[in-house]
Amino acid sequence: MLIKWVLAALHLLAFGFAIAAVLARGRALRRLRTDDPRSFRDVFVVDNIWGVSAGILLITGAFRAFGGLEKGSYYYLHQPLFHLKMAAFVAILALEVVPMFALIKWRIAFKKNLPIDTTLSRRFARISHMEALLMVIIVIAATGMARGILLS
Repeated sequence: MLIKWVLAALHLLAFGFAIAAVLARGRALRRLRTDDPRSFRDVFVVDNIWGVSAGILLITGAFRAFGGLEKGSYYYLHQPLFHLKMAAFVAILALEVVPMFALIKWRIAFKKNLPIDTTLSRRFARISHMEALLMVIIVIAATGMARGILLS
């Protein structure tokens, strides 16, 4: 019983941190100035928080859905709102691929004090905001699932 509670609490807290971090990353990317190292650090810090939060969401979500702790995998696999959650999750992953690899390259260049091509930073900011919206959709679907709502 305690493990269910802890995993549920971690999962919910991770959503709060993830949404806040991905929105902050979007803001930081919009404010990014190539002549200001602090602005790069701001992007990297909130991107780290976003990444850790996403990892916690993935791990706790998988345990809750398929670890025999909650309603059981049969319920989740036959619940249309779960399919909506997973579709939004896959969309987030697809959107995140390009910014993730770009930010890895930026970090390497930043550490080596090399110039960084930030021409896509505005696009990455928009992607961050889209990801936050998709996370809101996931939360809405989760609340429906928690109340046993079935969409046909």
